[in-house]
Amino acid sequence: MACRLSELVLEARDPEALAAFWCEVLDFVVLDREDDGSVEIGARDGFGGAQPTIILSKNDEPRVAKSRLHIDVNATDREQDAELERLLALGARPADIGQTGEESWHVLSDPEGNEFCLLRPRLAPVPGT
Repeated sequence: MACRLSELVLEARDPEALAAFWCEVLDFVVLDREDDGSVEIGARDGFGGAQPTIILSKNDEPRVAKSRLHIDVNATDREQDAELERLLALGARPADIGQTGEESWHVLSDPEGNEFCLLRPRLAPVPGT
């Protein structure tokens, strides 16, 4: 038996705002809110489904370095350029981490500066999305 990813934890100055952003990006919903300000988001089928949940954990300390872990996303129902425009409209920003410009992916940052990559479609479209 092996382990599987069940949750990703991302520290945030404003967990509610960051949860709203990532819910729009991933078509997730808020699954839980804790008294400490943490927000858990995930797929509509809830915790334990095919995708890990994301916990946005309250942290007011400034980030001091580039994250050593980042999220990669794939569009499920449109081409990469159309998804890039959608993500930028949601509040993502282009990020420069030293890429050459020849990459097949786009490096972006979420509203709190966490880097993530938009890959060209590699997964089959999700029915009903």
